[in-house]
Amino acid sequence: MSTWILLRGLTREARHWGRLPELLREATGGARLVLLDLPGNGALAHARAPVTVAAMVESVRVAALQERAPNDATSGPFNLLAMSLGGMVATAWAQRYPDEIARLVLINTSMRPFSRAHERLRPGAWPDLMKVASHWHDASRTERAIHRLTCHDVGTLEADLDAWCMIRRNAPVSLANAGRQLWAAARFRAGAAKPACPLLLLSSREDRLVNPACSAKLAAAWGAAHRVHPWAGHDLPHDDSAWVAQQVGAWLAQQRV
Repeated sequence: MSTWILLRGLTREARHWGRLPELLREATGGARLVLLDLPGNGALAHARAPVTVAAMVESVRVAALQERAPNDATSGPFNLLAMSLGGMVATAWAQRYPDEIARLVLINTSMRPFSRAHERLRPGAWPDLMKVASHWHDASRTERAIHRLTCHDVGTLEADLDAWCMIRRNAPVSLANAGRQLWAAARFRAGAAKPACPLLLLSSREDRLVNPACSAKLAAAWGAAHRVHPWAGHDLPHDDSAWVAQQVGAWLAQQRV
C-alpha cells in the first residue's frame, strides 16, 4: 500500500485540511495517509520553528519514518502532497533525498530562483498580513482575516471560523514561530534541477496571497504537469477539495497508462 504524506503551510496544521484527506484516500485507491505538522504548528505547537526549510525537512523526515506502519518497512518511497510553505519543504525533501520520494504534488507554492519576491507574496496582501500580526492573540479577528485573505468559498464561513478558532485555542501558534516560518519561506531557494520523481503542480487563478505565475514558472522550468483552478483562493484544499482530489486521481491514472 502506498503512503501519502500531507504537509500544510504557514501557521496551519493537519486539521486545516478539512475534507481533503478522505477525498484523497478515495482518489488514490485507499492509500495510507499521514498528516504531518511543521515544527511550531499543530501537534508541534510547543516546538521552536526552524528558520530554514532544510531544518523543517529533517523534522518531517523523522516524523514520517516514525509513522510508518509496522509492516510498511519495505513499502518503498513516500508520495508527498503539500501546499505553500509545505510545498517548499516537500520540494527540498525530494531534491535532497530523491530515493525517499515517489511522487510530488505541490499546491500554490513558490520558490526562488523561479519567482520574484513580489510574486511569491503579493504586495496587496501585506496590509492584511500586518493586521493579522497586530491582532494575533484575538483568535476570532485573526482567523476571519486569514479566511478573507486565503479563501473564496464563504458558504461555510461561520463553521470554518468556529473550527479554526477551536484549533487556535487547542494548539496556538506563537507569533514568534509564525515569524520564523515566514523568514524560512522568504529565504528558501530550491535547486535548479527538477526533482527526480513525477511532479504535479496545482494552483488557483484567483490566489490573493501568492501569484499563480509562481506555479506556472515552476512548471515551465521543470516540464511538470500543471492544473489551474478557475476561482479558488490560496487555500485551494478548503475552497474545492473535490477538485484537488480529482486532479490527483486523474494524474495517477495517466501514469498507469
